[in-house]
Amino acid sequence: MSTIIKTPYIAYLLTGGNIGNRVHHLTKAKKLIEKYCGNIIASSAYYETAAWGVTNQPNFYNQVLALNTQLLPIELMKTLLQIESMMGRVRNIKMGPRIIDIDILIIENFICNDPILQLPHPALIERRFALTPLAEVAPNLIHPVEKKNILQLLHDCTDNLNVQKI
Repeated sequence: MSTIIKTPYIAYLLTGGNIGNRVHHLTKAKKLIEKYCGNIIASSAYYETAAWGVTNQPNFYNQVLALNTQLLPIELMKTLLQIESMMGRVRNIKMGPRIIDIDILIIENFICNDPILQLPHPALIERRFALTPLAEVAPNLIHPVEKKNILQLLHDCTDNLNVQKI
């Protein structure tokens, strides 16, 4: 079940990775997203965070991008998965090390529960490493399920992982 969305719209993406030259990979992902998905209208700083979930791996660099796009949400998700593949992402271990990861965190007031795409991202409110850069880009964006803005969600977040601006 999904709500209806009209294009263009703004999608908030989280890019991240912990293999190789992390800044290079985030920069490359940003360029590919702009080439295939739409115009990036805002970017957060880079943030370094210890791995969440599977913790015995290198630290991640993450960045939030605000993307103005014409692609329908599921088409956007499929395109982002193709970009990950183009960059060499291999899915061996769930939550394991990766060269790049691109998630759609939230799309305005859009709610989607499709097998390929759940929006807003179901773990967003639990992850400081996603909320911190999202709050930098869109502090007053309202979460369509929680009915709180991103700054409020960040304040309420119980995740204690250190998120360090680079």
